[in-house]
Amino acid sequence: MRDDRRMRLGVLDIGSNTVHLLVVDAHRGAHPTPTHSEKYILRLAEHITGRGALSKQGSTALVSAVSKARAQAKRLGCDDLLAFATSAVRDATNGADVIERLREETGVDVDVLTGPDEARLTFLAVRRWFGWSAGRLLVFDIGGGSLEVASGRDEDPDVAISLPLGAGRLTRERLRGDPPDRGGLIALREHVDAVLANALPEVAGAGAPDRAVATSKTFRSLARLAGAAPSRTGMLTPRSLAAEGLRQVTAFISRISARDLAELEGVSPGRSHQLLAGAVVAGAAMSAFGVETVDLCPWALREGVILRRLDWLDGA
Repeated sequence: MRDDRRMRLGVLDIGSNTVHLLVVDAHRGAHPTPTHSEKYILRLAEHITGRGALSKQGSTALVSAVSKARAQAKRLGCDDLLAFATSAVRDATNGADVIERLREETGVDVDVLTGPDEARLTFLAVRRWFGWSAGRLLVFDIGGGSLEVASGRDEDPDVAISLPLGAGRLTRERLRGDPPDRGGLIALREHVDAVLANALPEVAGAGAPDRAVATSKTFRSLARLAGAAPSRTGMLTPRSLAAEGLRQVTAFISRISARDLAELEGVSPGRSHQLLAGAVVAGAAMSAFGVETVDLCPWALREGVILRRLDWLDGA
């Protein structure tokens, strides 16, 4: 039986690769307890047309997934369903039409987050996880379409930026071959370095971090390949990724195919093709901001949305 003080929240994350339903029991001041997790692999970013719109096929698949997730949330007794979309829908030229179709056909209102909002909510989750003793945090989150970076001492970061350096985006736009050819990989690194260089003054101006933290499936996979504990040991197990270990992992995965990479523990078959681009972004970001080691945080954007919702309900 559920504690009457708690409410059951469903969080529906419409990302570039998956539509992810997470159901938690939570109330303000308590640890949100996951009760159900379900993913629909749509790879929406691969359904973007040459004109930048989400294709009819992609939109229809999204409507189907959201409808199934809404029905599942209802079956599980969710008191509320918080639905949000990130870069794939945000960047689509017909994104507003897609959101309206979802509302009309599924009854779900989807909030399209800006890149900076993604960074702020992820930062909030990381701050709550590590606490005030972590000092000034520098947080990296690599998604399918963008890289979010945030830094600050409080729960609301001083700097929150979003860069078009998502692992899926870069794989589609800048890498060819499996494994990619060396020239393309060098060009990718140069591109990533140039984008990060433009963001460096703003982030550096916020002050040197006391702790650097990374979230996202990309960082978790890279850390696992570098020797971090497997997921089966639980979310409370400390995990980190050192720059030297990341360099070794990047050199290794740059020489093998996505199919072979998917056979390795910790690598999702649905994301193996974009892990190399993610590794390049991770390494370049750590280098640009002078980070030798990042600690991995099991909480990220979805948990940030939950925490913000609980704060709002409590009048914070």
